[in-house]
Formats: sequence, structure tokens, C-alpha cells
Amino acid sequence: MLKLLETTSSIMVVGHRGYKAAFPENTLLAFQKSLEMGVDVLEFDLRFSKDKVIVIIHDETLERTTNGIGNVSDYTLAELKQLDAGGWFGKPFEGLKIPTLEEMIQLITPYPDLILNVEIKPSIHAKEIADQAIAMLAKYGHLSRCIFTCFDAKIITYIHDTYSLKTQGFPEESMSNFVPGKEGTYSKMWSVGISMKLLTPALAQRFKDMGLLVGCYCTDHDKQVYYALGCGVTLLTCNDPLPAMRIRKQMGS
Repeated sequence: MLKLLETTSSIMVVGHRGYKAAFPENTLLAFQKSLEMGVDVLEFDLRFSKDKVIVIIHDETLERTTNGIGNVSDYTLAELKQLDAGGWFGKPFEGLKIPTLEEMIQLITPYPDLILNVEIKPSIHAKEIADQAIAMLAKYGHLSRCIFTCFDAKIITYIHDTYSLKTQGFPEESMSNFVPGKEGTYSKMWSVGISMKLLTPALAQRFKDMGLLVGCYCTDHDKQVYYALGCGVTLLTCNDPLPAMRIRKQMGS
């Protein structure tokens, strides 16, 4: 399944935290809506609750995307489930909850062709989260569809060296604990994600010449999509997948 990302010339659309532009990010509703749109890849972020249950939330703290206060890791799953993870986005979304990884797995099971971009957020528990997530995804038979992402190069290296799984990292200036050199961080990466702020044709080609699959984020407007395509990049991570999907349809691919 992941081989398709290496071989296709078609635009491949990644739903960033689900359909983030129109629904509260990293909620089951945002994921479901992006699945209904037909995204090729779903990206989401993993952290631990206080009782070490894997939950899906981007920030280390609760304030931006819930009505809670403080660190995610200071609350048990039961306590996190009491929070509202949708009202911040708009009144119609009040009552949405922070999902667990297991709940996400149940949601995507009917979509066998979907690829998962599983981002481990940097933390003191990142290796343990990676271990637990990989075990759970393997248990449900989904490991072969996963790319594991982290901005911490140590975690990329750990997943590559321990599990021989496909990883996505970032340009060296965007990562912590990056190790240069032939046997360094880039050698542990299968794919590289480039911010639209950094993307140039030369940078994309540099990574292709290293044998890396090249993607970019966040391509949310027609101009950004066409610029990415002009740079030779077709793996597009989108907060709003609609422009990329519309342009893909127009191109007949």
C-alpha cells in the first residue's frame, strides 16, 4: 500500500488532523469528514494521558483545542473525556471529545486502502508511546499502512532501528536532535515533509536525490497546490483538502 506513494504521479492528499479547516482538529468528526471526502492519507498526533492511554491531540497543553487547562499528561483518560474538544471551534461542535488511538482504529477499519501518518509528539514518553502505538496497530492489522512521523530525530531513529518501519522526518533545521552525516538522521527516514515556507524546487530535488519520498505541508489554496506541483511534489498534506482534490480531478489523475 505504501509503495503507491513512491510510484504514483497523481496527487496524494493527506488530511492534516482530519478535515481541520472545517471541523475541530483531531476529533473523530474531523477524521470521518476527511474520510468521506476521499483523502488518501490521514495524519494525526499521539500523546499519553496521565494513566498512559494514547490519546489524539496536537498540543502539549489543553487550552487551544479544549475547555481544559494545563498539560494533557496531567489528566487521566477519564478526566480528559470530560472535556469539550469541539466548542472552541464553534457552538455546533460542542460536546466532541478527545479520541483515543483505539477509537481512531475502529473508525478507519472500513477503509482498507487508507494510509496512516502517525505522528508521535516529542515528549519524555515518546518512545513508550511509539512502542504502545506500534503494538496496537499491529494487533489490529494496520501496521503495514503506517508511516511514523516525529520532529524529534531520536524518535525517528528509534522507530527505524527497532522496528524497521517507514518513517517521515523533516529538513534538519526543523528537527530536534538531528544527526548529520551518511549514517545520520536522513538515513533513518523514508520520507521527508517540507513546510510550504521552506519548499523550493531545489530543496525537493535534493531530497529526491537522497532517495527520500518528498511531501509538503500545508497546501490549502490553489496557488499553494500548483506551486508544490511545480516543485515536483505530489504528496500534499492539507488542512483543507478541497483545493488539492479539485485540482487532481481537473488534471484527470
